Amino acid sequence: MSDSEFQVALRGIAGDEDAQIDLAGVALLLASRECPGVSPTRYHEHLDELTAAVARTFEDLPDGVSRKRDALATVIHDSFGYSGDQQSYDDLQNANLMQVIDRRKGLPIALGILHIHCGRALGWNICGLNFPGHFLIRLDDGTERIILDPFNGGAERTVAELRELLKATHGADAELSPDHYAIASNRNILIRLQNNRKIRLLKSNKVAEALIVLEDMLLFAPDEASLWHEAGVLGAHLGNLRAALIAFDHCHELTRDPAERTRVARLISEVRGRLN
Repeated sequence: MSDSEFQVALRGIAGDEDAQIDLAGVALLLASRECPGVSPTRYHEHLDELTAAVARTFEDLPDGVSRKRDALATVIHDSFGYSGDQQSYDDLQNANLMQVIDRRKGLPIALGILHIHCGRALGWNICGLNFPGHFLIRLDDGTERIILDPFNGGAERTVAELRELLKATHGADAELSPDHYAIASNRNILIRLQNNRKIRLLKSNKVAEALIVLEDMLLFAPDEASLWHEAGVLGAHLGNLRAALIAFDHCHELTRDPAERTRVARLISEVRGRLN
């Protein structure tokens, strides 16, 4: 796929309703940016293979929501050998779904996308959560509901474990709130996936590459003011002031908070001053 075809495909997603977004399919599309010349066909076939195996395993298990959890864990983690990358967590490959499939290891969010894809393909009520720092998934079946950790073998997480996990990433004073159990939209999951890549590039001082990741996100999420803000900051850092000004202008148009609009207006004024 050429760069222009890649951009057209992402722009096409921008107007889709969230439920229309093929989560794993778009994740593979984004992964193709870093895997030029690699056909996505075998990766889509692998997703079909995973789903079929989960369906077969599910038929042989006892009833209940744990039956679905066990089917996912048995197939994805036991049979196909997927695991969280504990040794090289910050490796960029861990946020690229093609490379995650090749290596059978990755970040929580990449592994979570595999779980969600299989569950939804079978008509299950499964979703990602907006839990900070560590991506989790929720599986519902009637009145039963469990939260799973795709990075750790698809294990069920108790409230006490969630509280411990939150404190480990956000400090001892952090406490669980309803926001931590909120459903993550497909678009937000994809943004979070790409944010992992962007953050790692910035840690390596690869600012221009991080900006490309941001620009790709803006193709499928053009209404996200925070992404425009980041694009403006990185553009200004790289000396591309006209692009930075355009990004800050978009951010200002989308921002509703008065204090934030004032702050962005100040940035616009500063960039214009540098242009003059």
